[in-house]
Amino acid sequence: MDKSEKKKYAIKVKNLYKIYMIGTNKVRALNGVDFAIEKGTFCCIVGTSGSGKSTLLNMMAGLEPPTKGEIIIAGEHMERKNEAQLVNFRQAHVGFIFQSYNLLPNMTALENIALPLTFQGMDKAKRLKKAKKALKLVGLQKFGNHRPGQMSGGQQQRVGIARALVVNPEIIFADEPTGNLDSNTTLDVLKLIKKIVAENKQTVVMVTHDNNLASYGDMIIRIKDGKITEIEQNRQVNDNLDNVELGGTLDISSEAAGGTAMSAEQSVHQPEAAVQPDAPEQTAEAASVQTVKVPAYDGYHPQTSGNDQGSA
Repeated sequence: MDKSEKKKYAIKVKNLYKIYMIGTNKVRALNGVDFAIEKGTFCCIVGTSGSGKSTLLNMMAGLEPPTKGEIIIAGEHMERKNEAQLVNFRQAHVGFIFQSYNLLPNMTALENIALPLTFQGMDKAKRLKKAKKALKLVGLQKFGNHRPGQMSGGQQQRVGIARALVVNPEIIFADEPTGNLDSNTTLDVLKLIKKIVAENKQTVVMVTHDNNLASYGDMIIRIKDGKITEIEQNRQVNDNLDNVELGGTLDISSEAAGGTAMSAEQSVHQPEAAVQPDAPEQTAEAASVQTVKVPAYDGYHPQTSGNDQGSA
C-alpha cells in the first residue's frame, strides 16, 4: 500500500481465502474476498449464519490466519505477523465490542474499561483517569463502581464500548454488538457507534445477521457462502440517525434508504482459486462449527475466570 492509499484506507483485503479440511472435504469459509474500507467509515458486514462474516472479522482482527491473501490494517500486513506481533498490534491499534460484552464479573465498570491499558504497561493512576474519561463518553460516569451483575445489558454494552475506546484505536471491530439487546437499547448503541465514527474519525467494522441494523452503516458488505455478493455505499440512511432521540424509533422508508449499490461483479475482483479442486467441497454453512482459539490474552478475550485476573 503506497502512502496515498495508507492515508485514505483503514482496511484493505485482497484475494482472501480461508479453507478448512473437514475429513476429505475442503470447506471454503472465505472464497476470494476483496474490498477496501476508508478511514472514518461505519462499515457493516451482513450475512446469515455460516456465511463467512465471523471468519472474516476474526482474520481482520488477527485472531485467525488466512489460507491465502492479504489483510492490510492501518498500513500493516496482518498475515505476515507472528502471534506476539499480532497481540502488540491489537493492543496499539484495535478495539473490540462483543455481543456477550466479555466483562470480568469481579471487576467494576471502571476496572473493566482500564484493563486493556494494563497490558500496555500504563501505570494505574493514568489508566484509571483514561477509563473515567471513556466512561463519561458513553454516559455512565455514575456507574464506575458498579460490577457487571449490577448493570443492565445496555449499560454493560456501553461499558464494552468504553473499553474499546480507551486505547484510542484506529479501528473498532464489533461482533453482533446489539444481539442481546432490546430494540430501543439497540438504537441507543447504534447512535453511540455513529457518534464515535463522526467525532473521533475512527473506523468501525460491525458484523451482523440483521439487514435492518446493517442499513445504518455508511458502507454495507453483503456476504454469502464465503463470497461478497454486494457492496453498498449508504451514508444517507446513517445520517438519518442524527434526527432520532435516544430510545426512539427510526422509520427507514424507501426514500430514506437510497444508498448506492453495486454488484460483486462490478466491485470485487474475482481471483483464481486458492487450491486445486482435487477433493469434494462444501460451503461453510454445511460444515461443522470451527472453534477459533484466541492466541494470547490482550484485555478483550477472557481466558480464565475473573478471580484469576488482577485489578485494573
